[in-house]
Amino acid sequence: MHMTSIAVRGTAEMGRRDRLLVFAGLMLAGLMSSLDATVLGTALPTIVGELGGLDRIAWVSTAYVLATGVTVPLSGRLGDQFGRRPILLIGLLTFLAGSAACGAAPSMDWLIAFRAVQGAGAGCLMASMFAVTADLFEPRERAKYQSYPAINFAVSSLAGPLIGGFLTDHASWRWVFYVNIPLGVAALAAILLFLRLPRPEGRPRVDYPGIVLLGSTITCLTLLTSWAGTRYGWTDPLILGLAAGSAALLALWVLAERRAAEPVIPLRLFRDRSYSGACVVALVGGATGFGLATFLPLFFQAVGGADATGSGLLLLPMMAGLLAASIGAGRYIAATGRYHRLPAASMAISAVGVALLATMTTGTGPATAGLYMAVLGFGAGLSQQVVMLVAQTAAPRADAGAASSGVFATRMVGTAAGMAVFGGVLASRFAEEIARRVPAGSVPAYDDAVRPEYLRTLPPDVRDGIAAACAEAFSTLFLTALPLLAAGLAAALLIRNIPLTSPRGGSVGPGR
Repeated sequence: MHMTSIAVRGTAEMGRRDRLLVFAGLMLAGLMSSLDATVLGTALPTIVGELGGLDRIAWVSTAYVLATGVTVPLSGRLGDQFGRRPILLIGLLTFLAGSAACGAAPSMDWLIAFRAVQGAGAGCLMASMFAVTADLFEPRERAKYQSYPAINFAVSSLAGPLIGGFLTDHASWRWVFYVNIPLGVAALAAILLFLRLPRPEGRPRVDYPGIVLLGSTITCLTLLTSWAGTRYGWTDPLILGLAAGSAALLALWVLAERRAAEPVIPLRLFRDRSYSGACVVALVGGATGFGLATFLPLFFQAVGGADATGSGLLLLPMMAGLLAASIGAGRYIAATGRYHRLPAASMAISAVGVALLATMTTGTGPATAGLYMAVLGFGAGLSQQVVMLVAQTAAPRADAGAASSGVFATRMVGTAAGMAVFGGVLASRFAEEIARRVPAGSVPAYDDAVRPEYLRTLPPDVRDGIAAACAEAFSTLFLTALPLLAAGLAAALLIRNIPLTSPRGGSVGPGR
């Protein structure tokens, strides 16, 4: 039976109350996975103090990201073939099992292994959430609901470090993981009790070569973006090997997908200019929206002298702009049915925000910086979930899971690549400027130069030189992002205005 009729039949059996309860469960699952990525940072020093393994601490995050990146595109396609409900439940149960195991980890090696389990579950959750939302709601209404995960992102970004610190100080670092369990159980109950989606009929043909090659490609890319410019130099043989391996594996994957009966990500999706444009916008948005945001606290610490908590709170304007734009875009689409120019507006407004941030100096106050960040956040929010709607609208219903996970995976790759490339640009430019502005013999190491507690011990002239060097390095960093946003804008202008129609045929009016 065709996937359209299956999805319609399944959701037709669910009343609106059940759909909303399922969506609430999806939001809880999303909040759980979002918080897990942010609460850990403040607990890591305590974890290392108890378990040891300082030389392997980076793998606590890398293992999670690696497993997530591999499972996101795979679980989307498996949901198309075997049904979204079982894949969603597998992801949720895997994440909960991984969380419980992480909390009980007896050593750093076991913690890293259990973090990989967590990441695999998170990948299934992320891919399934958007595809299930597409099944629950018709296109215009779906646009509104797909904007709400921005709330999870904002809450986890701001509250995560505070929750992690509180639990570590007043309970144990193990509760950083155990706190996921009540949220996950509530989400599991909502999905088990209220989500009813029949499995697709027929025997699916699993693309095993495509799964292996895509997983290997993403593994190489994740390690490349995580290590290049940080643990290893860009010309290190390992980094060059990972780059060559990523390119070779990607080429082999494309060849395998052209021959597969049911490819893990159908290449025909990319023949649609709207889908391809959405992927490019997601890539650029991940790099410039989330990638750049990672480095902004360093600016406030090295230039403004803020502490770690204060620099995190200074990101509030950006989160507020992102949240307002994401929810506003969803309501606009639900009311008008128009969406195809929002990604272009996102790239253009983000470019304005980045250009404004490039003008910041040592004399830029928090209010001015907050305004500039709000512009960048608003621009990022206009496309954060809209690209998912574009992909789902452009793709056939039978490929909805693969299309959704493809866009999501592209955004993840963009974020990781942006952090690696922009981090390299920042470190290189900062080294040049600090050598020029700080007297010889007083030049600190890069890691020390961005620590407020260290900066406070330096003479005023050295501290001022470091601040000026950092401001100049950040200006270069932001200017580097402008050509990328221009490419994103060009891709966004290719997106067509495909009418938002219901699976039953006919236009979907607001409120249905």
